[in-house]
Amino acid sequence: MKIILLFLFIAPLALSATAEKDFSLLDSAASPETKSRFAMLDDVRILANGLLQLGHGLKDFVHKTKGQMNDILQKLYIFDRSFYELSLQTSEIKEEEEQLRQTTARLQINNEEIKNLSQEMNLKIEDLIQNKIQLQEKVWGLEDKVTKLAIIQPTVQETNEISSLKAFVEQQDNHIKQLHKIVEDQHAQLDKQHDQIMELEDKLNHIELQELAENSFTEEHAESSEGSPFLVHNSTAVTHKLEGAAPDCTALYNSGTLSSGVYTIKPNNSEAFDVYCETKFGTSWTVIQNRVDGSLDFNQTWDAYTNGFGDLNEEFWLGLNKTYSITKQGDYILRIELRDWKDNRRYIDYAFTLGGPETDYVLQLSRISGSIPNALPEQTELRFSTVDHDVAIINDLNCPQNYLGMEDKLTPGYILMPSQ
Repeated sequence: MKIILLFLFIAPLALSATAEKDFSLLDSAASPETKSRFAMLDDVRILANGLLQLGHGLKDFVHKTKGQMNDILQKLYIFDRSFYELSLQTSEIKEEEEQLRQTTARLQINNEEIKNLSQEMNLKIEDLIQNKIQLQEKVWGLEDKVTKLAIIQPTVQETNEISSLKAFVEQQDNHIKQLHKIVEDQHAQLDKQHDQIMELEDKLNHIELQELAENSFTEEHAESSEGSPFLVHNSTAVTHKLEGAAPDCTALYNSGTLSSGVYTIKPNNSEAFDVYCETKFGTSWTVIQNRVDGSLDFNQTWDAYTNGFGDLNEEFWLGLNKTYSITKQGDYILRIELRDWKDNRRYIDYAFTLGGPETDYVLQLSRISGSIPNALPEQTELRFSTVDHDVAIINDLNCPQNYLGMEDKLTPGYILMPSQ
């Protein structure tokens, strides 16, 4: 607006100067005697017409300038409105972020409570398993007594004692089954809580990325992540030699050997050999394979897998012959335990049968319980194979050769095996 007024102020000065100059020219060009009154009137008309055209031009310029100013004001109004709406959206995003953080905190508290409940249930199950073992020993003793007295009619008191003990054992078995189901439900709930927490963390990360994008014209933020430590097993177990070696680790535990370590066992109709016994869950498990940090190459030959390889105090494979000599003594449970780099632990238990060397150590599985999805086919004959002895080629795919021994039927993953 100040520019327009300046132009209007200068224009009349220019016009007046021009008019004076014209009049001076007219006065000098013609003598007073030759001037005509009508000629001066024509000059005035010409000058007035020029001034009128100049005025119209200035008026058009003023209108055009006003239109441009209106456009600028309109754009400023739109910008102010957009900035206000962006501020409202930022406030809403911050409120949602705070709500998500509160929900995440609540879920983490619930997760801790469920973990504590699961640990308590595991302790109760261990006590019940110990009671079951003791009751089974009592029942076996009573059965022996009943066998010896088969010809003699038992007394009413003995009959009642046997009946009451059997009923108590059945009640304990039912109680243990219920506790197993409760523990499985707790694990499933823990997995669900973990998935919800991961989903909320993803939402929080997404909101933070949005805020960083909106404020990118002022500053940039760099984030760095720290990985989980590389876990290394450092065992200091000592080999224990026992006179009259037990048939498996569970028998050692029942005889009073309660600590984990390397022991000598002697299965029925087999030579004595060393195994690693791990004490947990109120019993001792015979470890048939252990992976810690990948320092041992498991891409081995058929003979190596048959006889075993590695160090029982570190990474090792016990051997198919030794495993078969243990399993053919009775019924066993196969447990697979896995742990990732974040120290998350999962397991799965199978009832299983293992064939001998004439069947290429064929394996049949039946899932019992666990927190790992069942990735192995059940009630199907799974034959063991190695890179130099592959008997399980499917669709021209040689698993030991393609996966360097990592996908064999009984290689990495089969961890613990307790006797029943």
